[in-house]
Amino acid sequence: MSQLENQTAPEPSRVADAPSGNFVYRLLPRALWPHAQLARWDRPIGWQLLMWPCFWSAALAANVAAQMGQWQPATTIWHLVLFMTGAIAMRGAGCTWNDLVDHKIDAKVARTRSRPLPSGRISRKAAYGFLAAQALLGLVVLLQFNLFSITLGIASLAIVAFYPFAKRFTDWPQFFLGLAFSWGALMGWAALFGELAWPPVLLYAGAIAWTIGYDTIYAHQDKEDDALVGVRSTARLFGENTKAWLGLFYGLFAVLAVAACWMTGIAWPAYAGLAIAVLLLAWQIRVIDIDDADQCLALFKLNSRVGLIVFAGLSAAVLA
Repeated sequence: MSQLENQTAPEPSRVADAPSGNFVYRLLPRALWPHAQLARWDRPIGWQLLMWPCFWSAALAANVAAQMGQWQPATTIWHLVLFMTGAIAMRGAGCTWNDLVDHKIDAKVARTRSRPLPSGRISRKAAYGFLAAQALLGLVVLLQFNLFSITLGIASLAIVAFYPFAKRFTDWPQFFLGLAFSWGALMGWAALFGELAWPPVLLYAGAIAWTIGYDTIYAHQDKEDDALVGVRSTARLFGENTKAWLGLFYGLFAVLAVAACWMTGIAWPAYAGLAIAVLLLAWQIRVIDIDDADQCLALFKLNSRVGLIVFAGLSAAVLA
């Protein structure tokens, strides 16, 4: 039986797949709930996964600057604050855009039909206005960086705008999500040095592989309903071979991340962090049940800890 047939309707003004006890519902007036739900403020995992590649790249760049005797901790801390703020704003803008594009599809899927647009709790005009406000905040954040970083950040918007359409014509929408969600792996380095080099490019490629892996796990929640409405995904493509594919993409992430670190001559704590992160990824592959939607969601969320551990290792390496 699909989720479409099996899931009960959520409480009015709530979203079926969002935690009802989130601070959004305790602190914000009910009139703002649809806006918060569009931006997924009640599901912070999204902006966290968008943020970690930014943090990795900033920490990797800090290590190189420290080796050159040019590292300024205050600059790195300021960049991290900006990246966190930008991740929240742009993840919200991206989700709002995605919902505007997909509202008819969302209305046919049990997990998403209670979202603000398909449920009619916010108008398309209001959603576009909210999208503009979030994008403006993202622009304000971006303008704090150097010209090269500003140009690089603006270039990512083409991928963000295109992503919602990918599921309509390719089995690899997770690849396009990876292109967008991993862009920060370039930004952290560019923000400090005003240029790119092979280490952030390799880190970017590794983050794309990581994203394909964790979003494949996420997509297994919707595979039955996706099949009914014609939405394509790597979860449907990989099917019973998902574990093998996860091994491939998580393995690529490990190899490329190690290569990025090796090229910078980074200290041992970075490799220790990567080793622990890879063990967590391997554990995901070992235990995953692709037919257990609740477990898939939990394993997907575990990837924020993977991101944190990698960042902790890179940060510790600066001081080693």
